[in-house]
Amino acid sequence: MSAANNTSKRILIGKIMGAFGVRGELKILSHTAPETALLRYQPWTLRDTRGREWQVTGARGRAASKGVLASIPDIHDRDAAEALRGVEIYVPRSALPAPRPGEYYWVDLQGLQVETVEGVPLGHIDHVFSTGANDVISVRGERERLIPFIQPDVVRQVDLETGRMVVDWDAEF
Repeated sequence: MSAANNTSKRILIGKIMGAFGVRGELKILSHTAPETALLRYQPWTLRDTRGREWQVTGARGRAASKGVLASIPDIHDRDAAEALRGVEIYVPRSALPAPRPGEYYWVDLQGLQVETVEGVPLGHIDHVFSTGANDVISVRGERERLIPFIQPDVVRQVDLETGRMVVDWDAEF
């Protein structure tokens, strides 16, 4: 896996939580920081709970007390907005700015081969999630390992070009 392969991946940046008001505005749970940044990354690929997808451009919105309020073309009333409850919002990885040195988008870490500082292979990164205290990588090999993403104490090296991560972690743990 190389960094070039990551440009074709999509990133989940938000989810439509329901309707707001009577004019078709949407309540959106944003996964970006700041929350309104999701409005900068367009077009959106919307994916409903049945797996159907379609693209939307021209979304506009504003910050709200809980998330983002947005309007998208062709959604003009509460019923149409409410019908989008649960729809996920994706953008291509290439639409996002490059991360700062030492920072990574989770999607860029997925698939990396993980080995210990001693060279013991542990498997590949299946997914990354947050516990609130820190991010955790789920490494799948002969078994699943949950390793905290703490740099440089645990995660010693991330090389997106070679598809490799080196961790200071006991292979038996």
